[in-house]
Order: sequence, then C-alpha cells, then structure tokens
Amino acid sequence: MRCGAKCFHVQIETDGEDQMKFVYARTPAEARKNFRKEYGEDPHIVSVRERKSKRDHMDNKRGLV
Repeated sequence: MRCGAKCFHVQIETDGEDQMKFVYARTPAEARKNFRKEYGEDPHIVSVRERKSKRDHMDNKRGLV
C-alpha cells in the first residue's frame, strides 16, 4: 500500500452475479487499473466508490479533518 492510498469498493458483475471487491489505490481510476491487473478484463466493473468509515464521518463532524 502506497502513501495516500485509500480503500475503494469495486462493484463487478460476473456470470450475472453482482460482487464487491476491495482495492487500495489513490484514485478511482487507479483502483480500476489495479483491479484489472489482478482479475483480468473478464469481470465487468459496474462502479468504483471510495470507502467511507464511520470514524472518518465523525472526524469531519468534529472538524478534525
């Protein structure tokens, strides 16, 4: 994992089934690239979203971030 990397949820569709995978990257584009390196071109990527934890949400409310 590199400096500044975040966890992204990658939603994919394979054989008619939706699945979620986790990928660490700096940007959503890099998350797609890393996913394709690991799993190949076969799975269709439906969406890539940054993982937001409850802790991050609470820090934003308190003005710590």
